[in-house]
Amino acid sequence: MKSIYNKLMALAILTGGVVMTTSCGDDFLTAQPTESDAVGGTANQSTILNDLASAYQILTMDSYANSQYNSVLLMPDLQSDDIWKGGGNAGDQEQLYKLECFQATPAQNITGQWSIYFTGLARCNNALLAIANATGVDEALVKRFKGEAMTLKVYYESILWRDWGNIPVYDGLLAAPYVTPQLKADDVYAKMKKEIDEVIDGNYLPMVTRGELLARVNMATAKMLRARIVMYQKDQSNYAQITKDMADIISSGDYSLVKNFASIWLDDGEFGSESIFESNQYPNGGRDWGAAWTGLGTNLPEFIAPSNLHHTDNTPINTFGEMSGGWGFAPVRESTYKMYENGDTRRDASINYIPNGGKYSYSPRFQDTGYFLAKYCARYGYNPANTGATSLNYANNVRIFRYAETLLNYVELVKMDGQSEVNGISAQNCLDQIRDRAFGDANHRITATEANIKQERRNEFVGEGMRYYDLVRWGDAATKLTENNDVFQVHRAWTESKKYLPIPEGEINKTEGTQYPLVQNPY
Repeated sequence: MKSIYNKLMALAILTGGVVMTTSCGDDFLTAQPTESDAVGGTANQSTILNDLASAYQILTMDSYANSQYNSVLLMPDLQSDDIWKGGGNAGDQEQLYKLECFQATPAQNITGQWSIYFTGLARCNNALLAIANATGVDEALVKRFKGEAMTLKVYYESILWRDWGNIPVYDGLLAAPYVTPQLKADDVYAKMKKEIDEVIDGNYLPMVTRGELLARVNMATAKMLRARIVMYQKDQSNYAQITKDMADIISSGDYSLVKNFASIWLDDGEFGSESIFESNQYPNGGRDWGAAWTGLGTNLPEFIAPSNLHHTDNTPINTFGEMSGGWGFAPVRESTYKMYENGDTRRDASINYIPNGGKYSYSPRFQDTGYFLAKYCARYGYNPANTGATSLNYANNVRIFRYAETLLNYVELVKMDGQSEVNGISAQNCLDQIRDRAFGDANHRITATEANIKQERRNEFVGEGMRYYDLVRWGDAATKLTENNDVFQVHRAWTESKKYLPIPEGEINKTEGTQYPLVQNPY
């Protein structure tokens, strides 16, 4: 942790004004660096907004995290039964192949994800210090700012916790040599739960953020985040609380399913009625090769798009929004495509099938199936960067929490976990809404059994980084994720020892001899 905090705290401090901000919409996340603020000193509203924006900016950096391709959506999907690693060959981004095969080592690991989210934690702590020292700022604003910073902090901590479990999370600033005690996974959970409880119980945030607060976290975000960590921890003592949280979001009337599932993922579908929280990607942020700590766009679309995609008749791909080419990672398994029922519109909105002799042709790569992730696919015109590398600066927003997850959480808690329905909200009706949207009619409704609920979550969230964590928390990972496939060169067996990744070797080495040396996870 020594070098992590030395480097990342320096980034958080020296670029603590990483983004000079205003108070509205896209500008909050897209304005550029102008100043540095002293951390821990008296803070006016401008200083607080600087630090908050710096914390938010982490959301735009994950796909090229510390110069690694570590998209927060893609990393768990690589470990699931929905997609393959793909790319040029097994050795192309070999750390991702190791991840896919549950063979990650301290030396071959997704170290970028470790770096980026510990940076986020540090930046949130900076913002919270500024908020605590606010001068001349309206009390209601101070309360909301604190809720935003705390919610972002728990979100970043939760990613580190789900992947590494036993991590050195902390509050405030660290003094040299920038190390802190490593907590056990259960203690990290307890800390996160206490933090997010404060946000929710203190009513720090509005239920929905629209207009000038667009792209900012809200109370629904906090409640969805609490649901994710409680359900992953399988903390049944808090299931009644989470069921009520989901019911509160549903009964608020602030959110609704978008009628056309495919439209969610288009440029025009950003911040729709289903959006609880999404990461606001912006193409002209200047991210470039060797400049991973700048910029505001995402590399995910090009990373997952078919290699050398072109029209079969060689006419150009030049229509705005049309699927375009990329690097050929993350091909979808054929079984994933075929799991959908006929008429389920989620299939073609989630997965692009490119058959031989069709409209498109492409160059097959490692683990090719002909099926590709569609929700975040590369589209012509979605990366009009005039600074930086276009490959790294797509404007596809990353949907972090959707209302569909709220509905399916509620169904699961009531029908699988035995919780009582709240406020007269029918769990079966919630599932019916999901099915009706998927098929465009009310003729495909199914009973909310355990098997059906699990399948609906899989159908709904392909490519959104949910499946692997669902299998782990349901206790299904050992069965579903143990396989020997010679054709796709994947031989793997999931065990409880695979739940947490090994801590990156560099971080272990750099804490040796300090007061708090990191203890390696089993692997």
